Amino acid sequence: MDKYIFTPNQASELADEYDAVIVGAGGTGLTAALQAHELGLKVAVLEKNKGLGGNTNRASSGMNAAESLVQLQHGIIDNKEDFYRETLKGGGLLNDRDMLRYFVDHAAIAISWLKEHGIDLSDLTITGGMSKKRAHRPASMAPVGGYLVTGLLKQCEQEQIPVFNQTKVEKLLKEDGKITGVEAATAEGKKTIHAKAVLLASGGFGASKEIIKKYRPDLAGYKTTNQPGATGDGLKLAEAIGAQLIQMNFIQVHPTAQTDTDHTFLIGEGVRGEGAILVNKAGKRFVNELNTRKIVSNAITGLNEDGAYLILDQGIRDHFKAIEFYDSVGLVEHGASLKELAEKIGVNAENLAETVAQWNKAVADQEDSEYGRTTGMERGIEKAPYFAIHVHPAIHYTMGGIHITPETEVLDGNGNVIPGLYAAGEVSGGLHGNNRIGGNSIAETVIFGRQAGMQIAKKIKDK
Repeated sequence: MDKYIFTPNQASELADEYDAVIVGAGGTGLTAALQAHELGLKVAVLEKNKGLGGNTNRASSGMNAAESLVQLQHGIIDNKEDFYRETLKGGGLLNDRDMLRYFVDHAAIAISWLKEHGIDLSDLTITGGMSKKRAHRPASMAPVGGYLVTGLLKQCEQEQIPVFNQTKVEKLLKEDGKITGVEAATAEGKKTIHAKAVLLASGGFGASKEIIKKYRPDLAGYKTTNQPGATGDGLKLAEAIGAQLIQMNFIQVHPTAQTDTDHTFLIGEGVRGEGAILVNKAGKRFVNELNTRKIVSNAITGLNEDGAYLILDQGIRDHFKAIEFYDSVGLVEHGASLKELAEKIGVNAENLAETVAQWNKAVADQEDSEYGRTTGMERGIEKAPYFAIHVHPAIHYTMGGIHITPETEVLDGNGNVIPGLYAAGEVSGGLHGNNRIGGNSIAETVIFGRQAGMQIAKKIKDK
């Protein structure tokens, strides 16, 4: 099948005025654009990077939802209250409860909405901190992010929604306390664009050493899984006109990133969700691999052994297609036997064989007496060949950001709504508390991208 290539609009096609200008062409921005367009608005999406999709392109596990039709098709009877409670617990009880309630209540609807738009997430996996398979992904088990971005861009092309790349918004325009448009730098010079509403969907600041150093100097030396453009531009734009930023010190370190190369690669949580284990240099497990990211990251760091190793077999590889990509860029070690694999990665071979045998017994008995793992135990590690990936914790996600209401309206330092300004996705703060659950960021992009599109249309039409 030919790879789909989307052609962005030329800067010369930028109009002077739109109903809504959307800053950022990742999952949130594209979803919002599509939803707002379908509700009759004239919208434009502005992206500073040459490539489209932002950090969404890097998401590999899935999109969480509870009580979805897909779950029922798989025989999984879930409960939204469990989803709410587990996300709240995972976020240290610091999540914005109203945002979380909206998120949980609208996740399954978002899965159905995507299907109606030709983006079918009909397979399931599980991520850390969740008790059931809630991470929806493509039937091909391909990484969810690229699949979502491609599907949304196809819809934008079909609906003739203009998407402009290499167009950087440098200033929000404000008159009489209301946001009235943006100033942007384009290939053809500066452009002033008027709008009844502006949505910041520009992502987080995981690639900004400057902002990370300001709020979390202890993480200043960490590598990041973020695309280079995730530098917090939307936060700076919002702050410049008086918006409030919240929970900026809540920065998530992902436990499994491959940082040995010049480029840092996120090794998706779904690898563990499909049955992989983590071992130390002694060839032994040291943590419940599917605990929250914060706990697993701290356990790896606490080894003081230059990271840890993910151990998996062909059976797990068959259920997580992103491993094909990891292998193609040289991140995966192979062994015809566990002994050969242990020798290649420099861990104790005897211990590794014993660890895997114990793990396989735990899977067979459905009881992990060592570390209390209860999920990602559908298959053991017994189908040769065997594989290992060297992993370290790396900066992955920024939970803090612009303070918004559940309707995606931006608040100022006094808690008042800034008329005409909206924010959604990683640029906003509050939903995840102090730790994001895997699979919740893609869900956030679609759920709050749709919410932004709906609320902007409602506000404009009510006038």
